[in-house]
Amino acid sequence: MTGRGRVLVVDDQEPNRLLLRDMLEALGHEVEVAATGAEALEKLTSAIDLVLLDARMPGMDGFELAARVRSVAAAADLPVVMVTALDSRGARLQAVEAGVNDFISKPVDMTELGLRVGSQLQLKQASDALRRHGEELERKVEERTTELRRALEAAQTAQRLTREAYLDTIERLVLASEYKDRDTAHHIRRVSELSGLLADWNGADASEAELVRRAAPMHDVGKIGIPDTILLKPGALSEEERTIMQGHTTIGARILEGTPSEILQAGSVIALTHHERWDGEGYPRGLRGEEISRWGRICAIADVFDALTADRPYRKAFTVSETRELMEAEHGRHFDPALLDLFLENFAQVVEFRERWTSAS
Repeated sequence: MTGRGRVLVVDDQEPNRLLLRDMLEALGHEVEVAATGAEALEKLTSAIDLVLLDARMPGMDGFELAARVRSVAAAADLPVVMVTALDSRGARLQAVEAGVNDFISKPVDMTELGLRVGSQLQLKQASDALRRHGEELERKVEERTTELRRALEAAQTAQRLTREAYLDTIERLVLASEYKDRDTAHHIRRVSELSGLLADWNGADASEAELVRRAAPMHDVGKIGIPDTILLKPGALSEEERTIMQGHTTIGARILEGTPSEILQAGSVIALTHHERWDGEGYPRGLRGEEISRWGRICAIADVFDALTADRPYRKAFTVSETRELMEAEHGRHFDPALLDLFLENFAQVVEFRERWTSAS
């Protein structure tokens, strides 16, 4: 810091202006001069580093000029030094209130002038350096924030694309059966959506309902391991064939187990338990009541409803009314009674959903 700068000298007396200009230039400063307050305000630019003004001037005196300088946003922190013969405490307080930073007494002493002007300029230079440093920090913070925001957006996009690819892979896995039976593929989609609806009606939060909706399509994935001769048989299955067919539950669970994926874990549970019955007469483990996973109990209702209302190789579809009667007859036997009640309470919405998805298939 040099303590040198561009000084605006304001004095209505030309000899005083010239004297101050010569003294300041001798001290190494650049000087602009003004004879009035109005002229001084016109010359007040960002190039000015300090204003040296006389207290007594006609029209706009030094006190008013100091206040006007302070009202200019760009000059709010500009050092203002008053040259005055006034030594009363009241006059100096008035000057300070107007925005004056320091005083030089008349007659002006070269040494005092150099010290006071140099000191104020050094303070200004330090303040300017601090301000610039702050602005630079703000710029760097803004740049870094922008970089981090872009990185976060890129990470979120990558995460979204990865999840979409992951979910697409799961869907392609469960729709592999489409190559055997197109109706099974449509059945998978309808059971998925119905299971999500029932989970929602049962009080599951949005995250769990979505998990059930994503996992339910995997309930029959084990049918990939069932021979076509059994899977697509148009007539009734023999006892041996039925046993093989029932194995799709354990096959599906084995395909999906042992993974860190929450969706695949849920799919494994649903695949294994969606044919268990509330009365314990289901398969593959003969679980009873709440021993059966709630997700499996939810999927069982959606699965049976959709299976009964769809054509199968061995029978024609039941009507919606017939399906309701058949399911009501299994209240507390095949199905969780509370979940079935909830399903039947919303039956009109179920039927509407079924019609919409059937027409879209």
